Amino acid sequence: TAPTAPGAAPQPRPAQAHSRGGRQRPSRKLRCSSAGSGHGFAAEPGPGTEERAVPVGEDQRPVGCFVLGDVYGSVFASLCRKKFKSTSEYIYLTLFLNGENSDIKIRALGEEWSLHKIYLCQSGYFSSMFSGSWKESSMNTIELEIPDQNIDVEALQVAFGSLYRDEVLIKPSQVVAVSAAACMLQLDGLIQQCGETMKETINAKTVCGFYKAAETYGLDSVKKKCLEWLLNNVMIHQSVELFKGISINLMKQLISSSNLFVMQVEMDVYTVLKKWMFLQLVPSWNGSLKHLLSEADAWFAERRKDFDSDIAFLESEEGNQFLSVFAHLRLQHIVSDLASARIIERDSLIPSEWLSPVYKQLWFAMLRVEQENDIGPQEINKEELEGNSMRCGRKLAEDGDYCWRWTGFNFGFDLLVTYTNSCITFKRNTLSQPCSGSVSLQPRRRIAFRLHLASFDSTGRVTRGVTTGYQILSFEKDQEEVVMYLDSRLLIFPLYICCNFLYTSPEKQ
Repeated sequence: TAPTAPGAAPQPRPAQAHSRGGRQRPSRKLRCSSAGSGHGFAAEPGPGTEERAVPVGEDQRPVGCFVLGDVYGSVFASLCRKKFKSTSEYIYLTLFLNGENSDIKIRALGEEWSLHKIYLCQSGYFSSMFSGSWKESSMNTIELEIPDQNIDVEALQVAFGSLYRDEVLIKPSQVVAVSAAACMLQLDGLIQQCGETMKETINAKTVCGFYKAAETYGLDSVKKKCLEWLLNNVMIHQSVELFKGISINLMKQLISSSNLFVMQVEMDVYTVLKKWMFLQLVPSWNGSLKHLLSEADAWFAERRKDFDSDIAFLESEEGNQFLSVFAHLRLQHIVSDLASARIIERDSLIPSEWLSPVYKQLWFAMLRVEQENDIGPQEINKEELEGNSMRCGRKLAEDGDYCWRWTGFNFGFDLLVTYTNSCITFKRNTLSQPCSGSVSLQPRRRIAFRLHLASFDSTGRVTRGVTTGYQILSFEKDQEEVVMYLDSRLLIFPLYICCNFLYTSPEKQ
């Protein structure tokens, strides 16, 4: 908050009488006095009182009149001339914009500001400069070096101006530059306001820039909010520009998270990564999202001609930088579907050394289900669920009746999901519905799951969200269980459903 400056106060009015203990307190009028060097106030005697001086600093001082001492006496005089809409506005116009009675000039980026040391001392940067033994403490003109390329003249104007007013309006288009300037000048209040502005204006166009700024300037709450937005939207609201803006380290965080809002199945996570990697390698491509996948497939197919048949793209010099991202794919939930497994083999992006252990893992899991009667998870293992659960999702465009299953071999557990009458139901299908694959006839099976529902506004912000948390359900053959009741009055469509599933127990080491 800017220090309160002298002046811009109305002429003092007679004080109101106050009653205390049945006695009326005599009134006194305060008048401005310029006698002496203190520029203080004197009291005009009221009825039945003696005249006495009222020193500056006592409670009798009228609100809005202040003294900065001998050095700033002239500033005080200029401010007492006229009252604007508010003291803060008058200070900003007179002292900052007009530079009246400036005692220091700041030069940076080819511009010059006529400012006041007493205001600059709100900045940790200038406070240290003026109070220490720095040579700048006695200089009337200071040349500022600006090492951060994010800082521009407009950002410095906002940062310096914030020292002279109580409220600052920060445009979303300026907020990264202003954050950079505020961090350099150590303006904690302005840094906090920039963070709030970022959090309120996150969308597909701003999220990547805000995340990068939050990392650079230590805005942890902004970073967390951006990551949350991306986990919810990177697969639901895909765009070419969004993919271009996501760095390798950021994408690694998204893909590894159990909170990634997956639409359809894990294979779609792989497809998103393929499109994203293509745009990282060919950032000049500016086609439409509709044609992005076909362009990416054609580009990688052309690249395969340059490698030996036993070398995957991620093992090449060009693709090696993306290894750490693709390593977080949950391949066991991709190759369990034949069509998806064939695409993985055809693309030859992923090293074969990664796939062999996955096939082995799936084979042993199937044998445990068939021969050791593994009926599913016995307890909630959060680490296992967050690291290895199957991630899948579905969009419900409007209210109605829906029934679906997700593709893939789930060890004979044919899970049907139904949405009707604002309820979501799971059914273990064995004999009542047709199924294209084999179905387990074990008397009882268990699954661990988490269900997450959300609606989004046009900026990707969650307008309503609800989750079941991690649970375990036990099913007999053809048994149904309602897993979530919803308040139809609060439902907003389209409605997005995201699920995490584990069908088998973790393998014992």
